[in-house]
Amino acid sequence: MGKYIALHDAYLSVAEALKHGGIASKATVNIDWVDAETVTDETAPEIFKNQQGILIPGGFGQRGIEGKIAAIKYARTHNIPLLGICLGMQLSIVEFARNVCGLKDANSIELDPSTKHPVIALMPDQENVDNIGGTLRLGSYPCELDPASLSCKLYGSTTIHERHRHRYEVNNDFREVLQQYGMNLCGLSPDKNIVEMIELKDHPWFIGTQAHPELKSRPNRPHPLFKGFIEAAISCKR
Repeated sequence: MGKYIALHDAYLSVAEALKHGGIASKATVNIDWVDAETVTDETAPEIFKNQQGILIPGGFGQRGIEGKIAAIKYARTHNIPLLGICLGMQLSIVEFARNVCGLKDANSIELDPSTKHPVIALMPDQENVDNIGGTLRLGSYPCELDPASLSCKLYGSTTIHERHRHRYEVNNDFREVLQQYGMNLCGLSPDKNIVEMIELKDHPWFIGTQAHPELKSRPNRPHPLFKGFIEAAISCKR
């Protein structure tokens, strides 16, 4: 029990944002906390058999990474609504690169510095920085959304601002192959140099964001991504 209380405390803002999304739809949101270390391709069908949506939150470190990737794969292949936040978005790209694009050892250099396919990497201006303590991309940043994207429909605008707390970014060397296989890099920085949001073209509701949208959600003003995620979960037939 203590493990799941700790999860709830660590992700309190995410849990509250999910509830805000439920308020908008006049729905009660029931959260089943999952220990990512228990998730594999073999256990995922049993763990997620009754779930109407899967959220992969932010985080740091190696613990539970492969379980999160297995959860993302299950959501992608079973058309379950998925919202990936920060690390959740990065691992969504890792899973897609491995299992759709055929880049079998794809990874983030944060997790595997020796990977031959570093789909998540440092920005070029940070590659030679030794003291990483003050180099997080921190604070509010603008993002330009693809007008045809689901994200743009949810936000109701092509220009948004979201709060960030991360250091690793989508490696631009892999943009072409990701898009070729069906990933929409639907949100970019105004200079087009940084991928901020992703969607999958052949999935009913699959969105990843580098930002932390939970920090801007309020009971009387649910964040568009959480509102849309709960709406999609309600519509998901299980």
